[in-house]
Amino acid sequence: MAHKKKIVIEDENDQPKQDTPPTPSDSDVAADEPADSPDPMKEIEEQLAAAKAEADDHRNRMLRMAAELENFKKRSAREQDDLKKYATENLIRQLLTVVDNLERAIASAAPDHANGQSVVDGVALTLAEVNKILEKHYVRPIEALGEPFDPTFHQAMCQEESADQPPNTVVQEFQKGYLIHDRLLRPAMVVVSKAPQNGQSEEKTVDTNA
Repeated sequence: MAHKKKIVIEDENDQPKQDTPPTPSDSDVAADEPADSPDPMKEIEEQLAAAKAEADDHRNRMLRMAAELENFKKRSAREQDDLKKYATENLIRQLLTVVDNLERAIASAAPDHANGQSVVDGVALTLAEVNKILEKHYVRPIEALGEPFDPTFHQAMCQEESADQPPNTVVQEFQKGYLIHDRLLRPAMVVVSKAPQNGQSEEKTVDTNA
């Protein structure tokens, strides 16, 4: 008996399939990269901004220091100028006492005395020489008589009723006042007028700090 041979035809689709690795997509590649990776340009911009802020701070400090130095120079120059102008202030203030005494000597000299005039002339000459020294040091008397009372330059010793002068006018000078350059050396001691009351004249002291 003859044997029948079985022929088996295999289909290509029946071949076992091999696993092929998947091709990565763009989204997969992007997902693999870290999300917070630094941006080089952003870092450079931040560094430039920080450097500019620091430079501006140094510049502002330099400008402030330059302004302070300039102010210091001006202040020092003013102080040195004042020192030169008023260095003799204390000495001259003491010298004014001599001037006062010379003026009183002239005012109180007896005109009928035999040698009175010669004494007066001698004292007047001495006074003139002293006044020249004061002028060289920029010392000048304050004009007070007949002027409105000014507490900046006048020191009121008392008030006196006066019908000849308007109120608050200097009508008498006890002691001259002086300026050195534009600074008060000493105030003038004065009597200040006030309006008469009831037609009678009286003298009344006032607060010298008024």
